Amino acid sequence: MQLRFTAPCSPAAAWDAITSPAALARTYAPFLTLHTEDALPDRWSPGDEVVVGLRLLGLVPVGRQLIAIRTRQRGGARILEDAGRPLAGPLAVVTSWRHRMAVSALPDGTTLYRDRLDVSAGVLTPLVWLALWGTWQLRAARLRRTMRRS
Repeated sequence: MQLRFTAPCSPAAAWDAITSPAALARTYAPFLTLHTEDALPDRWSPGDEVVVGLRLLGLVPVGRQLIAIRTRQRGGARILEDAGRPLAGPLAVVTSWRHRMAVSALPDGTTLYRDRLDVSAGVLTPLVWLALWGTWQLRAARLRRTMRRS
């Protein structure tokens, strides 16, 4: 699953948006809410690992997810990767999870944002993909709004 759009902000502002756990939580709310036992960091940093609980509409528990942060630079792109995985709930059928978000400068000072999620769940992969696709579209719309305000 891939998303790509031009964000009307600087690459630094886009990076700030994708490395903010609070901004991440806002991209899913109110459809999904994130809950942790410990406080989330102000900014994601390489090596951060946090287990979050997910609730549908803030009420119905739908599982737990490990968020494991890695960062790197490739050419002019800064890349944030969540190498975690679902731990419990419906998405626990996922056997492979790799989520990468990249920001790079465009000549006009705006930012090219790319977001890719690779998942595998064996024979259930098409169903998982469909369930995630709608969530990904909502997330992208909210992320665009966040970056517009940056």
